[in-house]
Amino acid sequence: MPGFELFGEQEKKEVQDVLDSGVLMRYGFDGMRNGHWKAKELEAVITARMQTKHTQLVSSGTAALTVALASAGIGSGDEVIIPTFTFVASFESILAIGAVPILVDVDETLTLDPLAVERAITKNTKVVMPVHMCGSMADLSALKKLCSKHGLLLLEDACQAIGGSYEGKPLGSYGDLGCFSFDYVKTITCGEGGALITNNGDYFKNADHYSDHGHDHTGQDRGAENHPFLGYNYRISELHAAVGLAQIRRLDDFLALQERNYRILRKALEPIDGIAFRKVPEGGIENYSFLSFFLPNAERAKAAESALKEAGIDGCFYWFDNNWHYYRKWEHLANRISLGNLPKEVTAGLPDYSKAVFPQSDHWIGRNLSCLIKLGWSETETQERAKKMANILRNIV
Repeated sequence: MPGFELFGEQEKKEVQDVLDSGVLMRYGFDGMRNGHWKAKELEAVITARMQTKHTQLVSSGTAALTVALASAGIGSGDEVIIPTFTFVASFESILAIGAVPILVDVDETLTLDPLAVERAITKNTKVVMPVHMCGSMADLSALKKLCSKHGLLLLEDACQAIGGSYEGKPLGSYGDLGCFSFDYVKTITCGEGGALITNNGDYFKNADHYSDHGHDHTGQDRGAENHPFLGYNYRISELHAAVGLAQIRRLDDFLALQERNYRILRKALEPIDGIAFRKVPEGGIENYSFLSFFLPNAERAKAAESALKEAGIDGCFYWFDNNWHYYRKWEHLANRISLGNLPKEVTAGLPDYSKAVFPQSDHWIGRNLSCLIKLGWSETETQERAKKMANILRNIV
């Protein structure tokens, strides 16, 4: 992670096909394309890879979440449960459709705690959205049972976890809907792009229409297509899809490199007393994009981050103080700072996050470091990095 580290001839060829045709839009202009439909090809590959029935490409992972929620009829005043540890896109997508993000504690998986989720369910809850942060998953079996019990949708935000699996199913395919990001720093990238997957034909049809201004995509004349309901523009371009098409064909190679480098680092850190690793639920396989581990307390975790950085070991994140990924720094959400007036359903339903505390999340995130696993590291380079990290951490612990 990320895939841009290994851009090569495959990506150039796919992009050149688009440039040679001159058609950068995914819809229409059939006669000019010379048979090239990069978005359709990428959707087909994702569908097969994710063992699902339907894929809809969109312009970003945030768009994928927004379209997924809308496609399932989620809207004004509906509550969507999300973890305290995620990227801001998770709650942005919820707010974009007038729904209400409900923050819930994480556990030692660094993802949604099923017990905390159950306590947060109300009559307005419609969706549980686990976020598979840093390449690993929540206890999806427990969450699925909760959703079945309460009649809720399970929407997997797998934007950081493509290639991982749970109980033999690709992450993203376990719930009712799953979403991926293909932005510039993901394991496979389109530059900008995203996708949602589902086995539900109605959700897919809605997503197909909604992401393109409501076009029903029937017939051969785009200008004569019908608009059965309101939609917006979340389209991906052929250029972005072309890059992603080359990248997803290389996904197994990327995952193998990530796992190799991950295991070298982990092997070096495992003997150190005082270091413990994030819990991966039984039946789960990470995509190995991050190595996440716990120090004995927050003070040592912070000291470890500083010491690693001073030693030139980049890419080790102390999320507890991160502006974008942990609730403590989401002042714009807590203080409801918006360019326009928020819908009254949002202002009425949104908890007062300016006063909220999540001590269980703080316990786990405050002690955690997550180290990015790069694709471009050689085996020798990774071993040297592992040795250096181990020496530093021994002195901290």
